[in-house]
Amino acid sequence: MGRFISFSFLTSHPLLLLLIIFPIIIIIQQAKPAIGLPLSTNSRWIVDENGHRVKLACVNWVSHLEPVVAEGLSKQPMDMLSKRIVDMGFNCVRLTWPLYLATNDSLASLTVRQSFQKLGLLEAIGGIQSNNPSIVDLPLIKAFQWTRLAYRICKVQTAASAVGCGWMWSEKLNHRKSDGGMTGDAVVASLGNNNVMVILDNHISKPGWCCSNSDGNGFFGDQYFNPDLWIKGLTKMATIFNGVRNVVGMSLRNELRGPKQNVKDWYRYMQLGAEAVHAANPEVLVILSGLNFDKDLSFVRNQAVNLTFTGKLVFEAHWYGFTDGQAWVDGNPNQVCGRVVDNVMRLSGFLLEQGWPLFVSEFGADLRGKNVNDNRYLNCFFGVAAELDWDWALWTLVGSYYLREGVIGLNEYYGLFDWNWCDIRNSSFLERISSLQSPFRGPGVFETGLHKVIYHPATGLCVQRKSFLDPLTLGPCTESEAWSYTPYKTISLKGAYFCLQAKHVGKPAKLGIICTDCGSTWEIISDSKMHLSSKADNGTTVCLDVDSSNTIVTNTCKCLSRDKTCDPASQWFKLVDSTRSSTTTKSFFQFNPILDLPGKDFIWKFFGLL
Repeated sequence: MGRFISFSFLTSHPLLLLLIIFPIIIIIQQAKPAIGLPLSTNSRWIVDENGHRVKLACVNWVSHLEPVVAEGLSKQPMDMLSKRIVDMGFNCVRLTWPLYLATNDSLASLTVRQSFQKLGLLEAIGGIQSNNPSIVDLPLIKAFQWTRLAYRICKVQTAASAVGCGWMWSEKLNHRKSDGGMTGDAVVASLGNNNVMVILDNHISKPGWCCSNSDGNGFFGDQYFNPDLWIKGLTKMATIFNGVRNVVGMSLRNELRGPKQNVKDWYRYMQLGAEAVHAANPEVLVILSGLNFDKDLSFVRNQAVNLTFTGKLVFEAHWYGFTDGQAWVDGNPNQVCGRVVDNVMRLSGFLLEQGWPLFVSEFGADLRGKNVNDNRYLNCFFGVAAELDWDWALWTLVGSYYLREGVIGLNEYYGLFDWNWCDIRNSSFLERISSLQSPFRGPGVFETGLHKVIYHPATGLCVQRKSFLDPLTLGPCTESEAWSYTPYKTISLKGAYFCLQAKHVGKPAKLGIICTDCGSTWEIISDSKMHLSSKADNGTTVCLDVDSSNTIVTNTCKCLSRDKTCDPASQWFKLVDSTRSSTTTKSFFQFNPILDLPGKDFIWKFFGLL
């Protein structure tokens, strides 16, 4: 007969009981249900059918240029690209499409081969024939559907789930190709049963690069932008994907702009477009862009959108470094960040405060890493994105284009892939952005009580400790400490008596229990609101900083003047609200709440400390 330990024995040995129960608690916390589609909205949050938050962490995939085929399919097989999207941690794709694909039968009926032949892209045809033979003789509209429904997505980050890999394939395309290419049967047989999230973005009317004020695609009534035709195209696309649950949203139009743009027509046509999409496909999120290249939604502050449906409306905005010209190079980063963020909040960020989801559907930077304007902008963007915990889509997946603005094979320096779609252009950026791919808070993110994490935008890491004896360091935000920022301006470990302290210039910041002196008080200073400032023992004003080994130190505050050559990135931190718990099980001496458990005296005696 097998042996067992009696409950009475366990209760008389609290440490053993703790060692048995604590791992069970961790296992229970990590066993989370899968995401439920379709999506809807709850105040400022996007949620699944269970009411749990789903954070959109998307990447843009271009298919609105002249060939009207998703970029990269001449370079790599779809399966490989899909797996790479998964490996990079994204949970959805914002895939662009031109209006004429849905409204111009002559264009839509062209095969992929014919489209490329008309453009003289013979080498690309060979690449598609080699890497993705199943689509080369499909009509463009069918190839478009194939592309959207063959997304393999995993690690869908919801408030209550991080599900595995899988495919979603429409039964409409579950037929066998006579040429022996990929079939619906083969996809279903080889892949799992997980949901896929795709956002269809009507990027432009006439296929081509976007955008300028004079390209004829900018606003209702422009040369290529007939509003009636636009509504017809939206309706057709919404109808095609009705019942395809992985298509979770439709963005009605990208970057409205140009001399004809006005608020009156915006309300008239965007409301008509939203109603048309919802009538044709009531399950998808309806995503509305603003004016002036999708920077301005300020008019919605005082005049709500009038729709017959609820729970599906999302607003989108764009924010790039070049949005503000060369301001990040020409000005002091603290001051520029403060000014630009104030403007973003005035034009679009206020929607979060009003209880509307805001999807930052385009942001990005030159990933070669040498563009000072973009680098400084990204440091500011990451701080705001963590603090507001908004949904987003990075521009772009694309490593190079079939044809862009007359150039064959143009290299896309904003792209995650390199020119040949093989390697990652900037692996450190990918590590950094992973910090924003999971939700910090929202409905269903109730793994622990509300607390702060100390987020470092320049690295995408958070302040953590290994023990009370080791220095504080930067590490993954999933392993971050729970902090509180008190009314007395102390930064304390949640549920403990220890607070963050400044001691000496150039030395590590400490944890201490005397939290009433000047070195325990932390002010949020500078226009960027990302410097945490305190006093060293000698009275010198210092700011939290990071040294070359990622140790948290205190140094003289920098870049507080108008010096435009100074870079404050190492000293920028954000106190971010969070309700998610650390994924790391801490050792005994790191787990403070045990001090309050029954049997604590036994534990101290067990270790010879009492």
